[in-house]
Amino acid sequence: MIEDTTVKLRNILYSLLLIITITGEISLSKDAGTASRSPRIVNIINFIRQCEPRIEWITEDVLYETVVEQIKIMKKHQLKGTFLLQYDALIDARYQKLLKGLPSDMFEIGAWWEIPQPLVEKSGYQWRGRFPWDWHADVGFATGYSPKEREALTDTYMADFKKVFGTYPKSVGSWFIDAHTLQYMFDRYGIVASCNCKDQIGTDGYTMWGGYWNQGYYPSKNNAYMPAQNAENQIPVPIFRMLGSDPIHQYDNGLGGKVQRVVSLEPVYKKGGGNSDWCEWYFREFVDGAAMEYAYVQTGQENSFAWKRMSEGFNIQIPLIAKLRDEGKVRIETLAESGAWFKEKFSITPPTSVTVLSDHSEKNLKTVWFNSRFFRANLLWEKGTLRFRDIHVFDEEMKSDYLTQKGTSSKCDYYTLPVVDGFVWSSEDLIAGLRFKALSNDSIIDIKGGNPVIDDSIKGKLAVSWPVTTPEGVVKIVFDEKSIYASLETKNKENWFLELTYDNAREIPFEKIYRKSLDYKFRGFDYSVSLKSGTFTGETGSYLRIMPNRGSILLWLSENIN
Repeated sequence: MIEDTTVKLRNILYSLLLIITITGEISLSKDAGTASRSPRIVNIINFIRQCEPRIEWITEDVLYETVVEQIKIMKKHQLKGTFLLQYDALIDARYQKLLKGLPSDMFEIGAWWEIPQPLVEKSGYQWRGRFPWDWHADVGFATGYSPKEREALTDTYMADFKKVFGTYPKSVGSWFIDAHTLQYMFDRYGIVASCNCKDQIGTDGYTMWGGYWNQGYYPSKNNAYMPAQNAENQIPVPIFRMLGSDPIHQYDNGLGGKVQRVVSLEPVYKKGGGNSDWCEWYFREFVDGAAMEYAYVQTGQENSFAWKRMSEGFNIQIPLIAKLRDEGKVRIETLAESGAWFKEKFSITPPTSVTVLSDHSEKNLKTVWFNSRFFRANLLWEKGTLRFRDIHVFDEEMKSDYLTQKGTSSKCDYYTLPVVDGFVWSSEDLIAGLRFKALSNDSIIDIKGGNPVIDDSIKGKLAVSWPVTTPEGVVKIVFDEKSIYASLETKNKENWFLELTYDNAREIPFEKIYRKSLDYKFRGFDYSVSLKSGTFTGETGSYLRIMPNRGSILLWLSENIN
């Protein structure tokens, strides 16, 4: 009984603290809504393959000349960067001579962790691929090999890298990298940074969905895609998310289908990083948006796309990045430098955000991404309405499919734990999301309003203030690393709620709906979320609402974790 009373008092005090924060202590001064001057970090990372079997005209000479041109334009604008070598390029004499001749204070040379034929055979194994480099996940990535084989592949690569460059690489990148390999590279070879692919569904057969969105995180020892919640369970190598996704439009690209299309900072894409207007918009929001601890983006391109395809984008981006550097608005670092800074500053994964309050398209959308070691969430404003487009929770106990055994499929799947999934749970006719609703004359209406104000001035918290007109008032939302608080300041504070919509034909992982908690099961893993303020109502497979208590909702997203 005493314990129950203590827990109740603690929850009451927590709610009061959040209410005070929302209603009084956050001063929305003339600077509110602009970013605190946390670092804005840019990595230029290009990775190098020695062969490209998919396209006949992209020869070894074309691939080599692409790297030469990338170096040339970076030198011209005095921008430092990182080149990551696949093993077939590492053992190529031309690349060795080219890269060894670069100034070490400007260029970092690291490892790109895709697995080509020469690395497999040098390690004593039989090559199973269709080509000397095969992009299928069970052949071209470490997940296609047993843990013992992964260690042997690593030892071979590291030994030959040291023969060429005199030291082991500090950075290792890959579209996806397993926890066993990453831990082994840290323990034996002392790597300090890694990078992996942006979130995507099915692109090239690779699915990475629900992770720490952009920026960087310490991965769980059980799963390199899953952020760890506690220092003792994390691999002490920060992983940075690559490719600079469009924060608004990438998520819904291909909605209702099984594969996402790409809208990213990659220079080859004419609707993204190869478009000057898009790039100006992206970097403006990157510099000005509330980011909490720091903002991060990776640009650059794999040489497989060839210089003639990516040159226009490079000639747009590189001068723009140099200008922002000269104005003191961004920091240009190598991947290893960013990893060392991250490890010095953060002992565990920090909360960060991505804030975009203008749209390069005519849709006039706005979005906020929030990340912590416990969950990620995304808000989207569309046509005056607001919804949670995405909420995924993280649990360091969830093991990757590839932790102890090799993958046998040409595809690869990495997931976290969905609470709201606006892509997977949608169809072409119904867009999933947790929407802000109100009662008006016995009818349910969308809450509508104007432009939000985002404030990251209080450490560890991201505050959203959204003036609304129907009903008249202000929606307040506060994210911290374990929870989401929401309220509506209006005449009738109980006259609103959150409603989850989704396509009933989709497989939704609800197990049970209780008044104060939701139970889920996803890919065989049980998890739950709870309410410290408010009530769940609904029926599994039909609908779900979150009703406020005394005008507020406090959703707790760290139920399974200390």
